[in-house]
Amino acid sequence: MAKSNLQFKTNYAVSSTIEPFYKGGKVQISKDEKFIFCTCGTRVNVLQIVTGKIVHSIEQDDQEDITSFALSLDDEILVTASKALLLKQWDWKQAQCTRSWRAIHNVPIASMTFDPTATLLATGGCDGTIKLWDVVKQYCTHNLKGSSGVVHLVEFHPDISLLQLFSSASDCGIRMWDLRSSQCLCVLQSHYSPVTSLAFTPDGASMVSSGRDKICTVWDLKSRTARRTVPVYEAVESVVLLPEDEDFSEIGVKTKEIHFITAGSKGVLRVWDASSARCVFAQTLPSPPSAGGSEEGGEEYGDPRSLTYCLPLPSSLRLATVTAEHNILLYQLPSFTTQQQFVGFNDEVLDVKFLGKGDTHIVVATNSSQLKVFDLATSSCKILYGHTDTVLSLDVFKKGSLFVSCAKDKSVRVWRQDPDSGQVSCVAQGCSHANAVGSITCSRMKESFVVSGSQDCTIKVWDLPETIPETDGDMFQLTARVTEKAHDKDVNSVAVSPNDKLLVSGSQDRLAKLWSLGAPGADLALLGVFRGHRRGVWCVQFSPMDQVLASSSADGSVKLWSLQDFSCLKTFEGHDASVLKLIFVSRGTQLLTSGSDGLVKLWTIKTNECVKTLDAHQDKVWGLHATRKDDRVVTASADSNITVWTDVTEVEQAEEQAKQEDQILKKQELSNLLHEKKYLKALGLAISLDQPHTVLKVIKAIRQGEDGAKQLEKTVLKLRQDQKESMLRYCAVWNTNARSCLDAQAVIQVMLTHLSPEELLQYQGARAHLEGLIPYTERHMQRIGRLLQASMFLDYMWQKMRVTGAPASMDSQDEEMDTTSLQVPHPLFMIDKRPGEGGDGTKEQGDGEERWNEGEAEEDGGLEEDTNCPANMEEEEEDDDDDDDEVSITRKASVRGQREENGQNGKENGNHHSGSEESSREEDRGDQTEAKILLSAASLPPLQAIIS
Repeated sequence: MAKSNLQFKTNYAVSSTIEPFYKGGKVQISKDEKFIFCTCGTRVNVLQIVTGKIVHSIEQDDQEDITSFALSLDDEILVTASKALLLKQWDWKQAQCTRSWRAIHNVPIASMTFDPTATLLATGGCDGTIKLWDVVKQYCTHNLKGSSGVVHLVEFHPDISLLQLFSSASDCGIRMWDLRSSQCLCVLQSHYSPVTSLAFTPDGASMVSSGRDKICTVWDLKSRTARRTVPVYEAVESVVLLPEDEDFSEIGVKTKEIHFITAGSKGVLRVWDASSARCVFAQTLPSPPSAGGSEEGGEEYGDPRSLTYCLPLPSSLRLATVTAEHNILLYQLPSFTTQQQFVGFNDEVLDVKFLGKGDTHIVVATNSSQLKVFDLATSSCKILYGHTDTVLSLDVFKKGSLFVSCAKDKSVRVWRQDPDSGQVSCVAQGCSHANAVGSITCSRMKESFVVSGSQDCTIKVWDLPETIPETDGDMFQLTARVTEKAHDKDVNSVAVSPNDKLLVSGSQDRLAKLWSLGAPGADLALLGVFRGHRRGVWCVQFSPMDQVLASSSADGSVKLWSLQDFSCLKTFEGHDASVLKLIFVSRGTQLLTSGSDGLVKLWTIKTNECVKTLDAHQDKVWGLHATRKDDRVVTASADSNITVWTDVTEVEQAEEQAKQEDQILKKQELSNLLHEKKYLKALGLAISLDQPHTVLKVIKAIRQGEDGAKQLEKTVLKLRQDQKESMLRYCAVWNTNARSCLDAQAVIQVMLTHLSPEELLQYQGARAHLEGLIPYTERHMQRIGRLLQASMFLDYMWQKMRVTGAPASMDSQDEEMDTTSLQVPHPLFMIDKRPGEGGDGTKEQGDGEERWNEGEAEEDGGLEEDTNCPANMEEEEEDDDDDDDEVSITRKASVRGQREENGQNGKENGNHHSGSEESSREEDRGDQTEAKILLSAASLPPLQAIIS
């Protein structure tokens, strides 16, 4: 186990992500109460209530924001409306658009709803019109005009037989429409501000409306009059009727009259008796952080606790509310206890830490005064109220249940999490800084003290009591034991050494300072200053093992410092922007850093090497923390995303080892197959291993066997299509080398012979591979043509050397033998045409006989092969040098013999030789044509035909 802990980490993989899924707008719950539908810019996200995970995300193709959506009551049809004035119908379970059509509205749609039969869809536009659509027959059925301003509310009467539609617009009235006549039956006037919601009784005889004018009205729909007006003393955003057949006596419901729940600007759920206009129950919230957040102060619309939606879940007797901060809470009725809480949007995340005994939770500081504690298993969240301004930094004690926070409100708070229930409460508070507190750290050995650094340039040490209160009712007031003017600018980071004896601080003044904490009650003593950064220091950390510390700066570098002489030991450079956070991992042998470039980098200290760069964020990564077991890391960014990473080093190494073992077994199997001459299996195995060289060896082995051409044809044709695609790709590479071009041409000939051009072009990348084959094939044809021409000339000169000085009768006999030798289809010698040769194969006058053995063999890749002589191909390397020497000697002898013959016989013999050479050239041209046909006559024209 110890050995595995000391192993360097090489990679992390994303295990879970908490990302924004709701940024304001409509929220709807499915009828089966399993999913929450909510808008997020250009998407409609589907959140599974049980797991808290996004299971579907329906996104507009045109990247236009969604203005409204509606889910049918049978949970089958989802329709969205975007700013592009398009309506889209979705099969949301498959995230597929089944139909889209243009809305006849001239401006974006503000509201929409389905009727109880899921047949009619009503859309209210910002142009004051209402349109009804038959989603089954796919046409517009009604166009209702008369509303003034934006139609922000449309609702069908629950009794579909009445065919009535209710709407409300900016004129504050509620219009009742008869869909049979397309006429407005009446306008219900009671509110003096926009109507926000309508709730119908099950029998459809009564209706409750709410508005931002702080009243709710109970309507008698038969007489179309207001039965009662209920003053609720807050701007109401949503109203929900309590089920009549349930017992709610514990919250004060004594009669069977209409009772309704209101949700509004104060953030408190209230139950009202419609008959008496009296509030029978009011929800109790956690104590507000300040007087400004009290119930009276909360009347101001836009308060973080104010509610924007209230949705019933009648089957499970629950209630869902949506807050102005985009949080979704589920309450159990009738006790109104919080069951689940989801955070739709975190805004900019400034810090994050693992929390709990087994690091099962994370505590998050966002760009708000509330802290959020997430359960990593369910993504459920608890919101902690206490600070009155933005929380800037967090730290957790060693045991994991106690943590501290600091904020712009100049205060420091200590929080405790109950390990059993998971409830978190504030147990201590300290306020004595003169400015925002930007950094905080806690003692490492015992829960004895806290150190904070502020924008007032000071460091304060806060002693904790030996017995910390269990609940926030007995909150302990902290007092600073030591206050030290530490830097000339903001203190960005503070850290305590593992033995609780040293303290390091990093500041915007580009310095990091080392302090001695000393005994309890003693002042801070400055031990040394670390200089070297060119810009402000963002983070400082002690190594858990060695007497070194690390610092990160806005200059994009990370430096490692010695605590003995305060010298810089190493500098790590790799980030393109400020390095905001760093932590030690792997027992102090590696570093993790995060920067403004959105990247997280893993460094090995010993080698100064960046082992891995993790890219999962689009903005500054402010938060970075590792678990106590060092197996997981959490990062938090200004892009509102929180990512949990898992160390996958051991997993990847195990996979790599298994892969290597599998490769060894396959190679052994391949060797056995070749030995047993099971070429088809060997070829398939070599292709699966993606080893072109091994495939080439198999091809050569097949061709060198008995009846090689037929065996190759039989083997290649039995391959699957994907294997043939790989073979074609390999052939394009083999054909570029003279050593392997013959094997490539043999395989290509089989394919071109048995596969039609249409079949070949269906192969992946076939066109590019075939285009690459043509120029090299032409080059090989030219090379072998030159080879045949030179070999015929050599054969001719060899015969002439034998007849030099012979009688005429012998000469005639030899010429006959010469003609016979020229007809041999398999020349025994190989020679290239050299620079300096004439068109007839004779060497031009001048020096250069020494260059006879140099030439085109080097030009064409270092090897010349006789296509018609397999024996020469097998022993080409051994025979090349001997052939060159023999050719050189033969050529010199022939030149001397020709000169002597010319001197003795004069012009007659010269004419005789010219005639023989002319005859030889004619024979050469015939053999050259034959050689070209042997190489690629079956390949090149079909290739060009396929490409064209």
